[in-house]
Amino acid sequence: MAKAIAYGRVSTAGQVASGLGLDAQRTACEVWSKREGLNLAAWLQDEGVSGAKGLEDRPALLDAIDQLGRGDVLLVAKRDRLGRDPILVALLERLVAKKGARVASAAGEGTEGDDPASVLMRRMIDAFSEYERLLIGARTKAALARKRARGEVSGTVPFGKRATADGLLVDDEGEQAVIAAVLAARARGLSQRKIVAELKARGLVSPRSTKALGLSQVNRILKRAAA
Repeated sequence: MAKAIAYGRVSTAGQVASGLGLDAQRTACEVWSKREGLNLAAWLQDEGVSGAKGLEDRPALLDAIDQLGRGDVLLVAKRDRLGRDPILVALLERLVAKKGARVASAAGEGTEGDDPASVLMRRMIDAFSEYERLLIGARTKAALARKRARGEVSGTVPFGKRATADGLLVDDEGEQAVIAAVLAARARGLSQRKIVAELKARGLVSPRSTKALGLSQVNRILKRAAA
């Protein structure tokens, strides 16, 4: 008897913590399976995984495909849960088809058949999913750039700065002293390893961790200064 293997995915930590995204997806898959008279044999989920990630970062999806048999259905609440890269989604459909199974969306989305109109619908939905992902990325990048231009915190606070209570970035005197020591040592012709050794000998540490700077931190300081 054919069965359905349901798969869900959420991309953000907030969705993972709330469980709302996964709960809604699972409910949609359960309703679809009951309506179609299929046994929902398994529910598998990838948490905090972007739709742009490759198969190597989607262990639950690979497990779901592995459980498929001939006549079975890989079920998702919406096609964009498979991914937001049309090439990846096409590859997934080929993998599923080779097992004699098919992909179905609880929302329909052209997965009801393989006639030309259904295939076109699927391809259009996959393309718009990618467009939405790219649009969100562009908006996020622009928003972060505006925050940086205003001197506000955007992501990790860089070494040499600290965030004020109102979200502004200002110089951190302790870290700026360490940066100045690194640049001065470099100006004297010291290698990065010798700079690390000198900082340690002078007791100059990172105020954030109270530990001497390592080679990677010195390298980042020098690269940032060069840029």
